[in-house]
Amino acid sequence: MINRYEETLYDAYTQVFSVEDVYYESKSEHQHIIIFHNSKFGRVMALDGIIQTTERDEFIYHEMLTHVPIIGHGAVDRVLIIGGGDGGMLREACRHSSISRITMVEIDRAVVDLCREYLPTHSRGAFDDPRLNLVISDGAEFVATTDERFDVIIVDSTDPIGPGEALFTEKFYSDCKRCLYEGGVIVTQNGVAFFQIEEAKNTADAFRNLFRDWHFYTAAVPTYVGGVMAFGWGTDNTELRHQPLATLEQRYQSAGLTTRYYNPSIHQGSFALPQYLANAIGKPG
Repeated sequence: MINRYEETLYDAYTQVFSVEDVYYESKSEHQHIIIFHNSKFGRVMALDGIIQTTERDEFIYHEMLTHVPIIGHGAVDRVLIIGGGDGGMLREACRHSSISRITMVEIDRAVVDLCREYLPTHSRGAFDDPRLNLVISDGAEFVATTDERFDVIIVDSTDPIGPGEALFTEKFYSDCKRCLYEGGVIVTQNGVAFFQIEEAKNTADAFRNLFRDWHFYTAAVPTYVGGVMAFGWGTDNTELRHQPLATLEQRYQSAGLTTRYYNPSIHQGSFALPQYLANAIGKPG
């Protein structure tokens, strides 16, 4: 059995996890999958050599990529999740009782099945929610062809390597915009900006061409080392990003949420960017 796992995301820098137990390791139709136990982070999943999620800190990522657009929008009925096979994003979306339908498009059925078995605390039964429409398909193809429309689109993709590469193109973002109701919002994961600044710049260039209001917001997720993680934000409703704190607090309380990272003050403050990121995307910090 392996006793350490070294991530391969960057050529000149890496992080290493001790491995106390391996629950699963094999190659699916799309990618290599390993799920193992680490004494600090609990159960950990990596795809094609890149750490995707851990039991210990997944709540930060999932709460911020879900509640910021849903609370910011304020009247969400339909949500589309692209990716998210571990079920964490679905879990957080399901906590909003006002949402009537959640469509989740995941390319790799094996990720869903394995996470339900080996990472059950991520989804906590969300895959059994009757509001879920689970589609096993390519996310880029789905938004290019579907007739459905959504209030919020959450792109919970892997990094732009392998199956996730198509989910970082202007064509994909344009197709997503076509799938939004008027005034809807898309949010995207864009990696750790300090190490992956080109990823943020490419998304910024696309969003600049597509949306009346676009920006980034951030959160510090220990698993994704190297600084804050950047999330893209795009909408044609210029008011959504500027909701008063009192409005966000009222919506948060009305939703009956109990969160571990997200709160209305974090929501507002997360749009204040480190200057290196603001400079790179051509936006005020």
